[in-house]
Amino acid sequence: MKPILFSIILSFLYSGLFAQEIPKGYEAKGIVPVGYTDMNGRPAFKMSIKEHKGRWYLFTGHFWDSGWSVVDVTDATKPKVVKFIEGPPNTWTLQMELHGDIMITSLEKIFPNFGGDTTKLFTEGVYIWNISDPLNPKKLGHYKTGGSGTHRNFYSGGKYMHLAAGMPGYKGNIYVIVDISDPKKPLEVSRWWVPGQKDTETEHHYIDEKHPDGKATTSSHPHHVFCGGDHEVSLHGPPYVVDSLAYLPYGAAGLVVLDISDIKNPKQVSRLDFSPPFHDRFGVHGALPIMEKGIAFVNSEDVSYGKGALSHASIVDIKDIKNPKLISLFPQPLTPKGTSYREEKGWSGPHNFNHLLHNPDVQGQGDLFYMAWFNAGLRVYDVSDVAVPKEIGYFMPPKPLKRFGPMPEDDLVVQTEDVLVDRRGYIYITDKNMGIYILKVK
Repeated sequence: MKPILFSIILSFLYSGLFAQEIPKGYEAKGIVPVGYTDMNGRPAFKMSIKEHKGRWYLFTGHFWDSGWSVVDVTDATKPKVVKFIEGPPNTWTLQMELHGDIMITSLEKIFPNFGGDTTKLFTEGVYIWNISDPLNPKKLGHYKTGGSGTHRNFYSGGKYMHLAAGMPGYKGNIYVIVDISDPKKPLEVSRWWVPGQKDTETEHHYIDEKHPDGKATTSSHPHHVFCGGDHEVSLHGPPYVVDSLAYLPYGAAGLVVLDISDIKNPKQVSRLDFSPPFHDRFGVHGALPIMEKGIAFVNSEDVSYGKGALSHASIVDIKDIKNPKLISLFPQPLTPKGTSYREEKGWSGPHNFNHLLHNPDVQGQGDLFYMAWFNAGLRVYDVSDVAVPKEIGYFMPPKPLKRFGPMPEDDLVVQTEDVLVDRRGYIYITDKNMGIYILKVK
């Protein structure tokens, strides 16, 4: 069949009777659901989006299935999975990033409590794809770390991808810059890590706040971050790169800012502690600089089922990049009973926000901030006054009806994972054990 005729037939089918019923039982304020897809029984995790010749395609990674899906969301009321690309076995394919016609997808060792089989081989690193035909992505290359693979990565076009990579010889993920000018032969350009992450370094290294270049010391000053023991110093990612600065959400090491003007020699500019007082595992999980406002949105990820120290979602003043300052905290959402979601089942606290602002098909940052808040669903905040962010809306999906994987480990409850807002204003959210909801602000 000729490609043009095939495309016409597909377009006709997609505009037909494919609308799935929106599951009943949700709670919402200021947000309305417009569409839903069960993802053919494959719960999605991370998302990105691309408009191509007037059609809109949502790309997703998956929690419990190795591979990636393409969802036609041109008509947001009738989303339709149009492609599933099978991934390598026993491998996490949670994350993807795209810009223009290039997509990068992470490959990672699965944690045992998420169903990983340590007796079987896995594939690691990054696949590089050509998505000029969104329905038929073509694999161009494969970068390998030689370790556990990569988690959340960054690509905004051009020749470099910026990775949170599990490299051999290091504790936790480190920052790695890779040249993909020739996608068939990706080449590491440079790497950076927090002192103490490298196996050959002294175990008891600290980051000294008095030394902006991250100089190591053995001081026991309480404001130093210990790289080892119970503290998880690991680059969760993605590194977020704006011009010559890379903003690194670095777990217990806090928010780290690097100067990468010399791409082969990244240098630390500054660092902002969050742990203590906030919990230190994934103490800084995500970071999003908004340069025109001189602020960065920062959050943690709490996987303690509410038993650990408090999680946070924060706004940081980065006007003086050598001296970032915490200026406000997002209010914790409350249940209909007026209690904290930390007291409810499942993981609680902030997870992901509308992060991919470098993608031209993603809505830019305005006065509304969208955050996936695990067992509290989607929360929407007014950030017009960055000193006093206010919750103005939410969408709480109904409880999942079917368990697809081992998480959460306690009751089967809502676990909203990711949120993405396209430039049309459609909001997409994912869950560990549900499909994708498409929402709009009232």
